[in-house]
Amino acid sequence: MALRTGEVPAFSAVPSLVHGFEQPGRETESHDAGCARVARALEGAGRLLLLRQVHGTTVVEPPWEGTPEADASVAAAPGLLLGIKTADCLPVLLVDPERRLVAAAHAGWRGTAQGVARRAVEALAARGSRPENLVAALGPGIGSCCYEVGEDVREAFGPDGPAFFRPGPSGRPHLDVRAANVRQLVEAGLRAEAIHHLAECTRCRADLYPSYRRDGAAAGRMISFVGFEAT
Repeated sequence: MALRTGEVPAFSAVPSLVHGFEQPGRETESHDAGCARVARALEGAGRLLLLRQVHGTTVVEPPWEGTPEADASVAAAPGLLLGIKTADCLPVLLVDPERRLVAAAHAGWRGTAQGVARRAVEALAARGSRPENLVAALGPGIGSCCYEVGEDVREAFGPDGPAFFRPGPSGRPHLDVRAANVRQLVEAGLRAEAIHHLAECTRCRADLYPSYRRDGAAAGRMISFVGFEAT
């Protein structure tokens, strides 16, 4: 099966940058088979590097063997393609076009509440990036239209959290995890106009994306990736 992805024009305009938000639909392959398929499709550009995601804020840097336990990664060398697996959570990709650095983060509600996107920006800054020079792409994730949560989630966002919630049809809160990550990136120093979106709701778009909320444990995973191609 060919690799079908969505892209953002701002990333496509960066020379030698490889990126994409996979659109596997309701592919029935196993998670391991899906990862292997995407890795094969990208092998001409570099090595796909994935994480064992645990809804935290740890940031790691390749190369590595296996799958380190983390929810964000940064890379400074060509041929290292950072991958994020999601099935409703938000993939956040970051690029420094001047220094040719990249980062990727897995932002579910727990990671967002703990600041995983901010940690990814800080990791790039520690390697010489200026946050105001970074460009971000936020991929498909569950939208506030469908993301009904409990009061425990609202409480996890603290005093600044109310801006990211609205009442749903049942009276329970709905979370706008995309808006929460945008604010986090802006507060970390990114320019608002440098934050780009492929803002489709994974739960609504069964034709394109897996969704845990929609399909439960049977849901597959989409893989988002970013990196500079091997030279």
